[in-house]
Amino acid sequence: MTKISARSATAFKTKKEERRYWILLITLIAVGILAAIGLLVYNNPVPIDSPSFAPVVRRRTFALIAMLIAAVCQSLSTVAFQTITNNRIITPSLLGFEALYATINTGTIFLFGATTLINFTGTRAFLFQVALMIAMCLVLYGWLLSGKYGNLQLMLLVGVIMGTGLRALSSFMRRLLAPSEFDVLQARLFGSVNNADAKYFPIAIPIVIVVAVLIILYAKKMNVISLGRDTAISLGINHRFSVIYGLVLVAILMSISTALVGSLTFYGFLVATLTYQAARTFDHRFIFPMSLAIGFIIITLAYFFMYHVFNAQGVVSIIIEIFGGVTFLIVILKRGSL
Repeated sequence: MTKISARSATAFKTKKEERRYWILLITLIAVGILAAIGLLVYNNPVPIDSPSFAPVVRRRTFALIAMLIAAVCQSLSTVAFQTITNNRIITPSLLGFEALYATINTGTIFLFGATTLINFTGTRAFLFQVALMIAMCLVLYGWLLSGKYGNLQLMLLVGVIMGTGLRALSSFMRRLLAPSEFDVLQARLFGSVNNADAKYFPIAIPIVIVVAVLIILYAKKMNVISLGRDTAISLGINHRFSVIYGLVLVAILMSISTALVGSLTFYGFLVATLTYQAARTFDHRFIFPMSLAIGFIIITLAYFFMYHVFNAQGVVSIIIEIFGGVTFLIVILKRGSL
């Protein structure tokens, strides 16, 4: 009598791939920790025995916390968004978060002057921008996904059109600004951890932790959603509710990241693309931790090298965007389509 071997469905094809995953993940976490320590203590102009050493480290800690928040928001939201839309090319930026952020700041300086934009800080301004971006997405979801003819592709198309319109409006207002006002605005629009204010952390950190936990707990359902609408429905998933729920979580993370550090259009795409290559699994229980590790190591290493090696503090986000944009082009050319 032939003995039937036991069958099992696991996240990895072989034990070797699983072992490789854990070794790579632990290595990335270790490198990320070393990069974070380097950002805190390396090249500190104040001697370690000086009373001023701790305040310098504290200021650097605020920047490091902003990097961690941006990494969590961008990595989780991009992976979740690509899974929901079943497309590894598009990013949450298509929904117009950066365009709305740019329009809010450009409209403020255009209507009320540079002084008002400079003073447009604090928790109220932060909450206002986050609430406005989330409200825009909720209206978009409620209008285009909850109706009888709800369609995800239509929602993405409308998001692209709205983003294009907002960018055109902000570009028109920027052309009418004085050169001094334009310089102030550009400093605000460039994605940078220097834009983050420590006053925002007591609000941003709890929200990010709660939403990140909810997304990670949603990993198993993400696995089913990634199989497609028809398959998910046949397996008992309320596809429309699951999609809207996931997109709301994505909207919250993207809104906080954008309002905190500014626009990082291709950062999330770069993280997600490298994550798929590194994790080599369909299981989001393993994809999400890998994306967090890669997202954190990219932003910390980028700031470390630009701050302490090349002395180019103001171009970190530009470098990340360039690498992200090049990666996007490579993926597009390799796939041959969107």
